[in-house]
Amino acid sequence: MTFLNFILCDGAPAAGTAATSTGGAFSQLLLPLLLMGVVMYFFMIRPQQKRNKELEQFRNGLAKGDKVMTVGGIHGTISGSTETTFLVLIAEGVEISVEKTSVVADTTDTTGAKESGK
Repeated sequence: MTFLNFILCDGAPAAGTAATSTGGAFSQLLLPLLLMGVVMYFFMIRPQQKRNKELEQFRNGLAKGDKVMTVGGIHGTISGSTETTFLVLIAEGVEISVEKTSVVADTTDTTGAKESGK
């Protein structure tokens, strides 16, 4: 009998009773599974949901003139938007339409430093 069984069964089993009880099955099988589920939620599922929510807020906050990067690595400047797509200017006179879900980063220089060209 383990210590956890001893606690859940309120001490040692009474004389003449079986050593296994429903509390023993709970502590040996269900409690570890329940604990693993809780750990997975707090270390895997919840952080991913938080990242997805932040990314959705980021995409909704983008406006005309913001420099962005798509999942495919295309860099450009937003020149317009619809409900589900952005028009991205990737070269002078070249615009492409991309899904809002494919925009993953804002490449606008927020430090104020100029890029050094070689």
